[in-house]
Amino acid sequence: MFNSFGNIFRLTSFGESHGKGVGGVIDGFPSGISIDEEFVQQELNRRRPGQSILTTPRKEADKVEFLSGIFEGKSTGCPIGFIVWNENQHSNDYNNLKNVYRPSHADYTYNVKYGIRDHRGGGRSSARETISRVVAGALAKLALRQLGIDITAYTSQVGAIKLEDNYSDYDLDLIETNDVRCPDPEKAKEMADLIYKVKGEGDTIGGTITCVIKGCPIGLGQPVFGKLHAALGNAMLSINAAKAFEYGEGFKGLKMRGSEQNDVFFNNNGRIETHTNHSGGIQGGISNGQDIYFRVVFKPIATLLMEQETVNIDGIDTTLKARGRHDACVLPRAVPIVEAMAAMTILDYYLLDKTTQL
Repeated sequence: MFNSFGNIFRLTSFGESHGKGVGGVIDGFPSGISIDEEFVQQELNRRRPGQSILTTPRKEADKVEFLSGIFEGKSTGCPIGFIVWNENQHSNDYNNLKNVYRPSHADYTYNVKYGIRDHRGGGRSSARETISRVVAGALAKLALRQLGIDITAYTSQVGAIKLEDNYSDYDLDLIETNDVRCPDPEKAKEMADLIYKVKGEGDTIGGTITCVIKGCPIGLGQPVFGKLHAALGNAMLSINAAKAFEYGEGFKGLKMRGSEQNDVFFNNNGRIETHTNHSGGIQGGISNGQDIYFRVVFKPIATLLMEQETVNIDGIDTTLKARGRHDACVLPRAVPIVEAMAAMTILDYYLLDKTTQL
């Protein structure tokens, strides 16, 4: 299996939902970066289960333990190893799923591909694997902070409820003031009410997360196979339940003419800028110094607390009803994961850019 992400900055993750723990090894992290372990833990707390009535009630402290690569509060340039121990597994909740394939899960494809699968919470395919990404992403954020690069994501749509305005029209400081992580308090309440209603019905619902990267320097990305937007798309679509990615105007741009969508250059007191940013901060696969913004669509979570038709491992028709503790909507907990994957991608491409010219 491919368990590593990145080129120069590289995360290799390990662990399963109901194994002993989840962790990773980070290679290529620059030396001398101040490591704020409290900040890393805060990022994990934003992802952990049981943080509100909208999320799974599984209780995990998700306390990260660093094993190497940090000395006297700074990165040494050596591999950074870390682990988060699993403490609150209810593996017996999954016994009834051992011999059946859950609709829209990885059960069937895993079983055919590997000839074996861990039915307890999905094993490696569980979103609990994203713990490693959030830890590595938090470290990447600390490095990017020294470069003046800031990454912020938020829930912009749940079901049919969506924010209609551009990200610049909202106070992004309000994102963490509600359980949905939406910068519009009124829309956030509507979203929360919808998630709570759907959860009570044993069903699930999806939506969209918007991410904004500010302060990115000009020149990150390559013009052909290493396009920055392609790298960001690859990172986002590797997240559990992610189904679509668009940057800049995206699909909305289909309704515009070229004369409306082109970002016209002008001289801003000696600095070349554009009047608009329909390109989403990336042109020709290379960052242009403007804000990078994109959206990631997440499907409704596949585990439903209601009866569904399926087949067992022998191909015989049957029904199942999942038990256990599950999210009704992935979005609130996916916000820090989107930020983490963006941070890792930008730091990796910043380091790659340092190899472009002597």
